Parts: sequence; C-alpha cells; structure tokens
Amino acid sequence: MFHIFSKKAGSPEECQQKRDWAGLAKAYYQLGTEAMEAGKLNQAQLWLNRADTIYSADDAIYKKVGEKMMDDCSDRIGQLEEEPLFYNEVPARVNELVESLEEVQVRAWGLLSLARLVKLGERLAELPGCEVFGRLGWIVDAVLGSLQERPVEDIINGMSDLCGMFYELGDSAEFWGMGSEIAVPGGAPFQVFDLNGLMGVHLEIDAYLDGNVKMIYALSQGEETPVPETGIIVGALLPDYYVRTGADRLEDVPQIKAELERIWSDYEFVRADMTWEKVRERVEAYKKLDILA
Repeated sequence: MFHIFSKKAGSPEECQQKRDWAGLAKAYYQLGTEAMEAGKLNQAQLWLNRADTIYSADDAIYKKVGEKMMDDCSDRIGQLEEEPLFYNEVPARVNELVESLEEVQVRAWGLLSLARLVKLGERLAELPGCEVFGRLGWIVDAVLGSLQERPVEDIINGMSDLCGMFYELGDSAEFWGMGSEIAVPGGAPFQVFDLNGLMGVHLEIDAYLDGNVKMIYALSQGEETPVPETGIIVGALLPDYYVRTGADRLEDVPQIKAELERIWSDYEFVRADMTWEKVRERVEAYKKLDILA
C-alpha cells in the first residue's frame, strides 16, 4: 500500500507556523504512511491518529483534506488495530482483568490512574486553552468522596460543569495545532498533543468523570448504574510522547515499565486489599508523582 500524495507535504512545524491545519493533517498522514510502509507500526499509529484527530475536529479541515486521504487513513488505523502493538495489547489486558472486579473496584482502579495525572495536569494547565487540566486534583478528590457517599450538590454541580470541557479541548487547535509544550527535566519537551494516544487521555478523563456523575444520579433515583469506564486506567502511560521522542520498544521505556507496574499493583490492591483509607493514601501519594521523571 502507498499513500495518495505524489508531492511531499510540508513539515508539521511549517504547517503549525502558517496555521495551515489541513496541511498539518496531511503532513501527519504522510509521516504515518511512510512509517507504516517501513514497518514502524508504533510511529504509524502515532502520526495517523494525529491526522485523524485534526481532520475530525473541524468541518472546514475535513472538506479541505478530502475523502480519499481520510478513507485511506481510516483504513490504515483499522489495520493497526489488528496488530499486536502495545497500543492494543495493554488496554485489552486491562479489559480482561476488569471482568474479575466489582463495579466499585473498577471505578477505584481508574481513580488511582487518574490521580497520577494530577501533577502533569498542573503543568499542562499553564498552556493556552489547557487550564482545565489544573482541575484534576479537585476532580480526583471529588470522585473519591462520591464513591463513598453522595456528595453535596455543589460538588455534583462542579463535576457536571467540568464534564465536556476535556472533550471540547480535543476539538481545539490549542490541543492539536499549536505545538504547545512543557519542559521535561532530562528529557524532550512534552506536547499537549502527546495526550492523543490510547483513544485520547483528555477524552478518557471526560468519559470517566461523566460516568461518575451518571452513577451518582442513578443511585439517587434507584436506577441501574452505568458500566464503569476503563480507558483512564491506562491514561498515565503516555505512549505517544515516547514514540514521538524516539522510543523503538515502548515496553523498554523505564517510565512506561514503572507505570505498568503501578497499574498491575493497583489491580491487585483493589481486588484484594482495598479500603477507602488505603485508597486515599495511594491517591495522595500519586497526586505528587511526576510520571515523566
């Protein structure tokens, strides 16, 4: 298979400077097809999903890019979803383990992963349009309380107000277009667009929070609670950052190995040893953790 452009697209950096968003989608698509044809499937996953995020975010970009490129991009992403990639295998393993847990245990497992994003979120909140990430600490505390008892209306309203804000960020050029980044001591800068991997960390935060609000209302009305969202459990892995900055095997990246250990440790904890006091202790420790260190 070969990509549909005969003329090389401009670089992502050039397109960002010109605010040529259709060009940026094409540039990422071209990087993705070249990586795929070279057998570099993690890189293909990174770039093709970036292209898909951009042209899906805005109707004007969608029209400029054209159906041929979008169809080919979607086909390639579909092929990558069938490959034995880290991007596919870790979420699949989580979904297998979830089957052995009770609903509240699944929600607690997700909350522990969400807590590990708090410190990163505080730094990302300094970037244009990303202020909502600064609310992650409050969200974690609010969700933890709501899993134990119905919160007061102000807390429920606060969670409801935040629902959708992370989702809306994904449609903003401040997320995918500007190249906004934060410094990482001892490493390459982290781009806010690096959250795009594994279905989008921002989207998984939104889905988790929205599911929690729906759980509160369902319980108050004596209705069946929604199935817990599990995507956030892998949210702190951040594979796009490591692929973009040169990692060949994600399994060998020290930060990813450490995060995987935390994910599996949290599973054993919620399955066999969970009390709310112990959950709070883990949450408080995780909120201080720099997952990029």
